[in-house]
Amino acid sequence: MVNMMNILKFRSRKSSHNGYAVVTGAGSGIGRSFALELAKRNTAVVCADLNKENAEKTVELVERAGGVAYAISCDVGKAAQVKRLAERSEKLLGNPVTLLVNNAGVGIGGKFDELSLQDWKWAMDVNLWGVVHGCHYFTPRFKKQGGGAIINVASAASYTAAPEMSAYNVTKAGVRALSETLYAELKRDNIRVNVLCPTLVPTNIIKDGRIPDRYAKLADHALMNYAMTSSESVAKLTLNRLDKGELYTTPQVDAKLFWVMKRVSPNLYADLLGFSYRFVKH
Repeated sequence: MVNMMNILKFRSRKSSHNGYAVVTGAGSGIGRSFALELAKRNTAVVCADLNKENAEKTVELVERAGGVAYAISCDVGKAAQVKRLAERSEKLLGNPVTLLVNNAGVGIGGKFDELSLQDWKWAMDVNLWGVVHGCHYFTPRFKKQGGGAIINVASAASYTAAPEMSAYNVTKAGVRALSETLYAELKRDNIRVNVLCPTLVPTNIIKDGRIPDRYAKLADHALMNYAMTSSESVAKLTLNRLDKGELYTTPQVDAKLFWVMKRVSPNLYADLLGFSYRFVKH
């Protein structure tokens, strides 16, 4: 039975402050920025990443800043490893986890008929199943303790639906749909949910992803030189919106513009996208 004092505690507190968090994909990019920002808010962090060395580097940065952090290797596409992550995190932190950041993700692009089913499975396992696994194993724990919080990192790709990004678009749309569902379903359990939908943010997602050579260099250049925000500011904004109980975080102007265009006239938006794609060199 849930303790009433715990319920009142979760209703009144800021989810990102003075707590215990797990961040997946914490070895670089937005995940690392989440870990560092949480440390500033006196939240201890378990930094999970497929590459444990990268996670350990994040831990070093957190500790250097005066925070508390632990590194764990985890492939979020494998349910057993995420289950183990939930169990080990509580033991490492010495307290129940109060915030889960499902950030781990991979980039993938290419024409639909050029993508293999293995490519689709790879993207689905990490980008979508990784989030499902995280929510699956942490939500019951949050309910049992009277509350908690979840941040799911999606992308503006979840609604912009750009050509030659079918696998990526589908996985991120699934993350957004799951987040919207859980936001409504878990509200009565004092579990806050926020979904992050950025456009360009400087990360390693292009370098480490499966992007056709004809686009990889161009995409990486755009990501590193024309992004309208930093991973640090994205993490800070998302945590602030979570604390306010907001569902969506769309950090950039272009992300907001695409959102409005798609909502106001979805057919016109799709027609304009198709028309523009005709002029792209194939």
